[in-house]
Amino acid sequence: MPVKKVIPILDQVRESLRSAAAHRRRTGRPFVTLSYAQSLDGSIADRPGRPLALSGPQAMALTHGLRASHAAILVGIGTVLADNPRLNVRLVEGPDPQPVVVDSRLRFPPYANLLKNSRSPLIATNTGADAERRQALEAAGARVLVLPGNNGWVDLPDLLKHLGSMSINSLMVEGGAQIITSFLASRLVDQVVLTIAPLLVGGLRVVNHLGPSSRRRFPRLTHLSYQQLGDDLVLRGEPDWDG
Repeated sequence: MPVKKVIPILDQVRESLRSAAAHRRRTGRPFVTLSYAQSLDGSIADRPGRPLALSGPQAMALTHGLRASHAAILVGIGTVLADNPRLNVRLVEGPDPQPVVVDSRLRFPPYANLLKNSRSPLIATNTGADAERRQALEAAGARVLVLPGNNGWVDLPDLLKHLGSMSINSLMVEGGAQIITSFLASRLVDQVVLTIAPLLVGGLRVVNHLGPSSRRRFPRLTHLSYQQLGDDLVLRGEPDWDG
């Protein structure tokens, strides 16, 4: 019996992104990859607002490879305030993605590392956001995208439509928990890359309520593949939203 060749997760992701431009032309939005790390018990942190390093060095290198493979990378303002990330590519060779921050109340801090990157961050906010804060952030080098709100939150489908109009073909969503849950609840995820660290944390759950309790709201991942990187297990799959 022939041995099935194991294709690394990063190569699979890059192959899926070959059709990202066609996906954007067909749907009007970027192809979305949801990527995050969690503990064995589904925790993303031990408590809200406190970052917790979960991935080992090999899984972190994979994350940077994913960043380099996508046109843009998105996080919520909670991640910026807790982690002060750069969201650039450092552990592998490749281009930096366009940083996008969802920030409905313009809490983006002037000391953020994202303002030190070669690519200025795009901050998505609501029409009711403070005008002086917007002017200050733009003076600091950020680009602020004002969108109609949805019950006080940035409307994610509208945001993705705007990113599509900017010819952004692929988007990597890194977190935090509220953003991850919102993308899943809105069915805006095309593939998932999940790193599972061999830890029991008992902390902040990464995925919360996804909507009404019916089987169609509990998507099963299809085309599953797995790869062990150091002590971490990395899973890739595609949500079956119609199954």
